[in-house]
Amino acid sequence: MRVMVFVKATHDSEEGHSPEPWTSEMMAAMGRFNDELRAAGVLIMADGLTPSAQGKRVAFDGLARTIIDGPFAPARDLVAGFWLWKVKDMDEAVAWVKRCPNPMPGPSEIEIRPFYE
Repeated sequence: MRVMVFVKATHDSEEGHSPEPWTSEMMAAMGRFNDELRAAGVLIMADGLTPSAQGKRVAFDGLARTIIDGPFAPARDLVAGFWLWKVKDMDEAVAWVKRCPNPMPGPSEIEIRPFYE
């Protein structure tokens, strides 16, 4: 099964803050984790997203389209990055996420959502 694994945004990620030395240490740990995912044949794709201030939303109402400029709030409802994984089941996805380094310098959440297949 394929799953999308979302790294949920935080106030700091929405502000674009990446305090040193957390950045270099965290990036190295995340790189090792991604290498493990790749070696196991789990990782299909991964990337980080810019803060929502650089994004846009398009609201639909019938034939009307309204463009909404970022930033969007609250930060905990936003996505800061993602992985696309191929796993045998949700239990395997959860096991991988539990091995993941904390993707943020403070409290954070990762959400796992399966694709329709």
